[in-house]
Amino acid sequence: MSVVNVTAGPAGSPVLAPSIWFVGCGNMAGAMVEGWRSAGVDFSQSVAIRPSGTPVPGLRTVQTLGEAGRPPELLLLGFKPQMLRELAPGLANWVTSRTAVVSILAGVEVATLRELFPRAQAVVRVMPNVACAIRRGVTGLYSADADEALRTRLRQLFMILGLTVECTNEAELATIGSVAGAGPAYVARFIEALARAGEARGLDPQLSLTIARETVFGTGWLAATTGAEMDEIVRRVRSPNGTTAAGLAVLEPELPALVGRTIDAAARRGAELAAAARAIDSPEGAA
Repeated sequence: MSVVNVTAGPAGSPVLAPSIWFVGCGNMAGAMVEGWRSAGVDFSQSVAIRPSGTPVPGLRTVQTLGEAGRPPELLLLGFKPQMLRELAPGLANWVTSRTAVVSILAGVEVATLRELFPRAQAVVRVMPNVACAIRRGVTGLYSADADEALRTRLRQLFMILGLTVECTNEAELATIGSVAGAGPAYVARFIEALARAGEARGLDPQLSLTIARETVFGTGWLAATTGAEMDEIVRRVRSPNGTTAAGLAVLEPELPALVGRTIDAAARRGAELAAAARAIDSPEGAA
């Protein structure tokens, strides 16, 4: 994958966030806010817009666009992609030439967003994952029209949440979404399966879950801190004709194909969402 810039780790010092409208603040956007707040980011200029009025900790929360105040520097789209047709016309009235539209909507392409928000300074797509909440996330960024000043500001903001990858095209961003964006759910299911296998062999359920969770965490941390290749870690554990080798004889023939099919399914769904979003302003989409 061709990457413009890859950075990782916490920010050096707390920063004042630009004025941001969080339009929708569910699980993913909420994880981002949580991570930024834990780093001391100042959101005094920002607001969450939620029709339900459910408060977002650390943010002034309003129910309507009219209550939000002046047009923002960043308009962060954090609702379900299927709601774009309904919400875009009203949001577009608040977008000025000084507003960057920042979308975390899976599958909704830059061209579609540019068509819906023609006055925007820039359109930026962001693919984060839920580990942003603890500042160990993975976030992909892509924009075709952001200037260097905006890119720098976004880079500084998202670096606080963990590994940040600047993509050169939307295909790279889509892959990051399929692997890293959805990945925590896949890893969680693997941990669960590992725990249940231990439970089936007689371990206390909570103990088995703790062991499985710490095994996955420790292995990832070992690889991240030492730079060890995955094959090297396997070699450290597997001995000829040993227990690990017996287990890998079952796992290795099936796992790559299974994971490949899993990522392919996520990618196909992303393409379907993109096609649905492209149809928003077509004659058929408007019908």
